Amino acid sequence: MKKRLLIITTGGTLASSKGEEGLAPELNSTEIFSSMEGIMNYYDVEFMDLMAIDSSNMQPEEWKLIARTVYEKREDYHGMVIIHGTDTMAYTAAALSFMLPNITIPVVLTGSQLSILNPIADAVENCRCAVNMAGSGVPGIFVAFNRKVILGTRASKVRTISFDAFESINYPYIGVVNSNGLDINRYALKRTHRRFELKDKLSTKVFLLKLVPGTNPDIFEHLYQMGYEGVVVEAFGIGGMHFKKRNLPEAIKNVIEKGMTVVVGSQCLYEGSNLSVYQAGQKILKQGALPCNDMTTEAAVTKLMWVLGQTSDKKEIESLFLKNLAGEITVPKRKKNEYH
Repeated sequence: MKKRLLIITTGGTLASSKGEEGLAPELNSTEIFSSMEGIMNYYDVEFMDLMAIDSSNMQPEEWKLIARTVYEKREDYHGMVIIHGTDTMAYTAAALSFMLPNITIPVVLTGSQLSILNPIADAVENCRCAVNMAGSGVPGIFVAFNRKVILGTRASKVRTISFDAFESINYPYIGVVNSNGLDINRYALKRTHRRFELKDKLSTKVFLLKLVPGTNPDIFEHLYQMGYEGVVVEAFGIGGMHFKKRNLPEAIKNVIEKGMTVVVGSQCLYEGSNLSVYQAGQKILKQGALPCNDMTTEAAVTKLMWVLGQTSDKKEIESLFLKNLAGEITVPKRKKNEYH
């Protein structure tokens, strides 16, 4: 019996056609997959046109709609593919990973750098990879792109025009397409026996701040006054920030004492942060900031949104953020009271 798959379209470049104002997502699922009959013959495929938007307009409200749709349809299919624009795909993949914990089927996001109408596009190849991953029976949230499958919480768009647009950050690929077909690395998969549930509450009051030399510490108080509940700070190198002339750790301490959650990672894509190494990092930890370790920016932002959607209790926020929930973080061994 053929496996049943659901393909959900949300728009993006793959589903775009050229109009007077440039590319816009206008193609429906029938138009998108008319050229893919070969791979579709292996599966019993159904389609759902959920939305048709540029992924720049994909926001937490749309994440909730996608998550709710996956949750409601999960028992009817063996796997799902979500067609999505590339610009915010990594954010959506990470958000869904937290909103749909312990999902029991494969849910695979894919898109393309060129419209599927373009004869040299990467769209068909990406869809083939995604459909095969969706039919693999391997549960989880994934991104399929350029013959690679990436864990949803480890994907990041690192190139703007190349077909090789996405990378797996600080984590091995879940699968690659080679002469063996779709070669899945089962050692890289997170194993869990916990119950699958929908947890789609999010806080949209999270800000991402990338430091530059001379950043004014007053920015943290301004963000607090604007109603932000959490800030993800991309610090220098392994996690440093200036504390002479402009004392950023002191400013962070002040807003944390008022109830804001501040997490600190690195501007560097690879190898992650370690705030315990240098004096600057240790100052941040003493002020109550939480470390991102080797999380991607996309995972750190969406995880903080999700955590703040679950609880307002400071201890629970710390516990959830520092825990590996969906393969997003390599949790270091920590000494007692290391972070505070």
